[in-house]
Amino acid sequence: MPVIVLEARDFASPLFLVRTWALLSGCLTFSLVASLEPSESHGMSFPLHHLSTFRVSCMFTWCFFFILTLLIHVLNVIQFHSLIPISWKNLIVTVAALGALMCLSASVVFPWIVMDRSQVSPRPVAAAVASCLTFLAYASESYVIRTQAQEQRGYMGSMPGLLKILQLWGGCQMIPLLVEAVHGFSAGENGGQPSGVQGWQLWVSGASYILCVLMSLGIVVVILGDCAGRCLLPFDRLLAGFSLFGVLLYMVATVICFTKVMQLRKLGHNFTNSGAELVVMETVIASITLLAYTVDLAFSIKLLCDRSHA
Repeated sequence: MPVIVLEARDFASPLFLVRTWALLSGCLTFSLVASLEPSESHGMSFPLHHLSTFRVSCMFTWCFFFILTLLIHVLNVIQFHSLIPISWKNLIVTVAALGALMCLSASVVFPWIVMDRSQVSPRPVAAAVASCLTFLAYASESYVIRTQAQEQRGYMGSMPGLLKILQLWGGCQMIPLLVEAVHGFSAGENGGQPSGVQGWQLWVSGASYILCVLMSLGIVVVILGDCAGRCLLPFDRLLAGFSLFGVLLYMVATVICFTKVMQLRKLGHNFTNSGAELVVMETVIASITLLAYTVDLAFSIKLLCDRSHA
């Protein structure tokens, strides 16, 4: 079978250029972070187990999306993507949008938690700048794809699809926070978990996050695999049901987050404390994700109403 490559003019297209930009900046980012000495990546106000969790999370983000983008880039150049049994147009917009959100989170978390803020070294600063450039590259790729026609960008490029990507991002951000919460609760006050946070709050909110991550991941996999038509139930009603379930779960989790914040204020905790900062971070992400599920539910209800009147 002959290998078909892109035409010469395609190598100067905006999508090719921004994807190459994402590859170069992503490779630079995780290379710089991997070369850091321990003394260059210790955040003075955070315990060492915090640093390990969030550094691994950031490194996984940069490496994972670098590998995905490299595979997409190569398959697109040699034009083999038609042989893969997935929805290519939905895949590229999902990787671009989710990569932008995840790299944005890593660009915030790495300087805030992992870098030593009392003694700034050149390499951590360069890594943080490279991470921001990676976020801009993925955001630019998402914008370029969004400017294409609806048939070219697929369902995940529409507003409901982007909301599902935002939901998946929120669930992914909760994973390191949940790991830290479990570690802090088992270690007590000395482990970084502020007093006043009770065990039932941790397990209820953790179960909510895990269920929502699994739901969001399952929906994305079904869409990428073009399996929506093979579902036992009508897919639009299934999406509406999942959105409603997600709203209910994140309402519970968000109420618990605000309850923990009020408990910390009542107990007089300083919100520059590492454990309290993590509670605030969890509250912000839970609120954003709840908003994404709520808007997605509104879109799903509107779609069902339009179809019933058609």
